[in-house]
Formats: sequence, structure tokens, C-alpha cells
Amino acid sequence: MSSDYNNPAFKKLLQRLQEESWQLELIISGFAIFGLFTAVEPISDAANLAQSKQQLVKFIVLVIALISCAILIFNLLLHVVLRGLWIGALGLRYVSGDIDYDALNYSEKFTKYLKKKVGSFDKYVATLENYCSVMFAISYLLIFYVLALTFTILSIALIANYIIDNDNLPETARTILGVALILFIVFGTIFTFIDFITQGWLKKKKWTSKIYFPIYWVFSFITLSFLYRPLVYNFLDNKFGKRLSFVLVPIYFAILIMTSFNYKPSNYFDRADFSSELTANRRNYIDLVKEDNVTIDEFAISSKVITEPYINIFMEFTDHVENNIFRFNPDLEPEKDKRGLQSNIIIINDYDSPERTKRKDYMETLNHVYTVRIDSTDYDSEFILTESKKENLGLETFVSIKDLEEGKHLLKVLRKRIKKGDTVRHAVCRIPFWYFKD
Repeated sequence: MSSDYNNPAFKKLLQRLQEESWQLELIISGFAIFGLFTAVEPISDAANLAQSKQQLVKFIVLVIALISCAILIFNLLLHVVLRGLWIGALGLRYVSGDIDYDALNYSEKFTKYLKKKVGSFDKYVATLENYCSVMFAISYLLIFYVLALTFTILSIALIANYIIDNDNLPETARTILGVALILFIVFGTIFTFIDFITQGWLKKKKWTSKIYFPIYWVFSFITLSFLYRPLVYNFLDNKFGKRLSFVLVPIYFAILIMTSFNYKPSNYFDRADFSSELTANRRNYIDLVKEDNVTIDEFAISSKVITEPYINIFMEFTDHVENNIFRFNPDLEPEKDKRGLQSNIIIINDYDSPERTKRKDYMETLNHVYTVRIDSTDYDSEFILTESKKENLGLETFVSIKDLEEGKHLLKVLRKRIKKGDTVRHAVCRIPFWYFKD
């Protein structure tokens, strides 16, 4: 069928599908809106969890998914509202036909003005139809724009990581090559953006088109624009599509600015974003995490108020934890780093692997690096591996506080670090709690 797109029969089929597409649009919009509203909360929870576990790649993917969901929800809801108005207008036209200005019996001045500004009711129905059709198509085009921006930023990050910071390459060569590639992408992004907002000005001039063509060709792969380019040019060759594109972008920025407003109750405090000597964040208390269904903020204790003669301390297992262990015990660092995304389909028997036989050394090093302090007193602690909810790995220990005085106290988890050749300890978390004997 794709080879017969010039066939008159195929063009007739397309015309008929265009006329009846509103039914499919409404069905797809309805199912999509329901699915998107259902997906937002799980994606948001997963993004928060990835952020707290410092899983950068997973976090970026989930944030892109959240932005895409937000764009689709807004556009599809607007599409459904406009389609509803269009169906209502069609029903009204069936009952009363076109607008009869003579029957209104207005003065000549108002009649001429309304005929000019309001015009035919059929024109109003046709305008609504155009808005509905374009809104539905542009919803998915905007998702591609989000992906294009993401891949551009990701390209810069990959160059910095795999070329500039690659110790396997000569320093001078990697610096020159890396900086040159980053400058090309930065300036290419600027030129591409200018061409986008001017709707192809750089392609229209003979001298600018020669300079811009190599950039355009490279960025067509970086931004994956070769997948959606027909949609873009179909919008740009239509004045109505151009106007709508320019209207939607300021609307998105306005919505983003409006949603950023919140009430500030104090000149000194906004929110308890993290726990410290003066603030207590609910994400640092295990009982509140379970009650409010939120994620742990890297470290957590059992509760704000402790009545037992011991305190439970939980630490999320992140890539940074293992990196800190490798710094103090380089023998534990494997030749091939197996961290990251892996398929569960491939089953490998690792019972005799070197990493498995060194687990005891691994945990001893971990407990050498991370220690617990309450107020100004160091406490004996021995973290062991455990699982939090949703099968996420964590580290857990219990500390005896039976000799602690009643009242408010401050718990700290200290981490050893090497600074200028010396080993120092600094607090990676501060969590206040109250101890009252039961």
C-alpha cells in the first residue's frame, strides 16, 4: 500500500479516513488520558526512589516519562474539551443551521461588525475541527521535542565521560577532541534552535544553508528528527499549524511558572527538606515512610520517638556506598564492574566467583568506613545487608541506647574519606529523635 500513495483510490481512502478520524481521536484520547493518570503516580514514585538511590540513568529516563505524561495529559484533555465543543456545535447547526443575522434584528452597525468578526457558523465549526486535529497531532510531536533536547544533553555528558575523562586516551588528544566535539554540539544546538524558532530561516538563505547543512545532518541523528521530520514540515507549511505552535509554547511556560508558586510561611524556613539539628524530614523515619508511602531519603531510623532500649538505623545501598568501599580497600574492586541494568533471563552460577568469596571482607570494610554517633558519643554498630520494600537493597544495624538520657538527641552516620592524603570523618546524615524509656 505504501508504494501506491499516489494512487487515486488510496487518496480517496485517506480523505475518508480524515473525515472519520475524530471518532478514533476521541477513543484514543479517552484511553490515553485514563492510562496516563494511572501511570503518573507509579512513575513519580519510581523517579523519587531512583533519585534517593542515586541511579542517574534510571532517574533521567523516569523524569522524561513524567514530562511526556504531563504534556500528553494537558494536550489530550484540551483536545477532548475542544472535540466536545465541536460536537455540540454540530448538534446546534443541525437544529438551527447557520447564523441568521437578519433575524437578530440588530442595528446596522452591530450587524456589519458581527458579520465581519463572527462570520459564518460553518467557519466556526471548521476552525474548531482544525484546532482539534492539529492538537491531537502536535501532542506526540512535542514528546519528540523533549526527547531531542534530552539526547542533545546526553551527548554532551557522554563526550565528557567517555572522551575527556577517559584515562586510556592521551590527555592532550582527549582534551582537544572532547572540547571540539562539545563546542560543535553546543553551537549546533544554538543554530538548530534559531532555525526552529525562525521556522527554517537558516535553510532559506543560500550562504547560511551551506554552513547549516552539516549541522542539520548530524543533529538529525542526535535528535532522532529523521523519525518525525514529515510531521514538522507538514506543520510549517501551514499557517494555522505555525500559529498554534507559537501559541502552545508560551502556554507551557506559563503553566510551568504558575505551578512553581507556593506559599512561604516563614522568612527563615521553607520546608523540612532534610533532617538536621533543627529540622526533621519524614523520609528519615521508617514508620512515617510506611504510613505516608514515601521513599527513604538515603538514611532512616525507626521513629521520631524511641521507647525501646535500642534504635534501628537503615541506610540505602547506592553506587556511592560501593565506590567509598573501593577507595579504602582497592582489592575488592573487580576487573569488570557488573553494576547497572542486567537481564534476569541470563542465569549465571556465581557461587565460586571472586566477588562472592570476598563478601566478608566487603562488609568489614563497609563497617570500617561507616560508623554511628549519637550526640558526641560513638556507638558500636555493625551494618548487614537487608531488603527494604519493593526488594531494594539496603544496610541495617541496631544500636543499644539503654544508657542514653531521656529527651532529644541527634544521630549521625559518619563516613570516612581521604582528603589531601589524610583520613577524616564527616557526617553524611543528621537525624533528630526523642528517647523516652517505656
